[in-house]
Amino acid sequence: MIIVTGGAGFIGSNIVRELEARGTRDIAVCDLLGSDDKWKNIAKRELAVILPPEDLFEFLSDNASDIETVFHMGAVSATTERDADLIVRSNIRLSLDLWDWCAEHDAALIYASSAATYGDGTQGFAGDDSVDVLAQLRPLNTYGWSKHAVDRRIARIVHENGPRPRHWAGLKFFNVYGPNEYHKGEQLSVALKNFGEISDTGKAVLFRSHHPDYADGGQKRDFVWVGDCVDIALWLADNPDTQGIFNVGTGKARTFEDLAKSVFTAMGLEPNIDFVDTPEAIRDRYQYFTEADMSRLRAAGYDKPATELEDGVGTYVRGYLMADDRYA
Repeated sequence: MIIVTGGAGFIGSNIVRELEARGTRDIAVCDLLGSDDKWKNIAKRELAVILPPEDLFEFLSDNASDIETVFHMGAVSATTERDADLIVRSNIRLSLDLWDWCAEHDAALIYASSAATYGDGTQGFAGDDSVDVLAQLRPLNTYGWSKHAVDRRIARIVHENGPRPRHWAGLKFFNVYGPNEYHKGEQLSVALKNFGEISDTGKAVLFRSHHPDYADGGQKRDFVWVGDCVDIALWLADNPDTQGIFNVGTGKARTFEDLAKSVFTAMGLEPNIDFVDTPEAIRDRYQYFTEADMSRLRAAGYDKPATELEDGVGTYVRGYLMADDRYA
């Protein structure tokens, strides 16, 4: 049996989709569906069970001998979340409890970390998972800190040869876009936000630059297609000799203007972009550049090319956002 926490969420539901496409039939999704349309992310899937997080460890105990791998994608993912106690319970404690459970029951664990662990990027984005290097990172928000706290604890356990799952990997996701993110509110990808703006007004809105080295719209991110994230997660699950915490991006930063223009092109429209000031509340913490160093994953043997921004956005817009059914 395969467990996917956050399995009705954005990346999690895309992992579930690919597992099913591979022929996996014994899939358990652990998630909260709420009262919106999040359930549609898994409406096409054949699932063994859907359970809420509070029932997870009882379910694990009852099915311990059958569980092979846990994909732990569930988290409080809002970078603006202020309830630190909620984040500790949901993001730190749950993740480390799952680590301990997988270690005790000889299961594999693939868990979601985040590029938010890198903070303002002054330490680079090398993806080094050594104890000393991780200690130098300074996340900018509670969400990033929670992911970093888990990475550091796991790195320490491994460094000291403590108990660990039979196979494990952490995934530092960069700026992911693609189908099934529609429930994420303010955390929607810029690609989806731009599509909505263009559909409603004919214009895309980007933040003005407040940094002398970057033009308006010239701020850069490593925008990664969700299908690439799924491919990497499943490749790591399939390759037990490769363990560690890895960046998940394209390895090539692109500008927000590039992204917006890609959305216009996919919609068959000429670019029309407006700029607004970056809100003062986030201006001092705003990242102007992120780019995943993918060398460690490449050195480990992962050789599938990353999806180019224009290709990924084209697939997203034409294959999902402009289609009658936008769910994967």
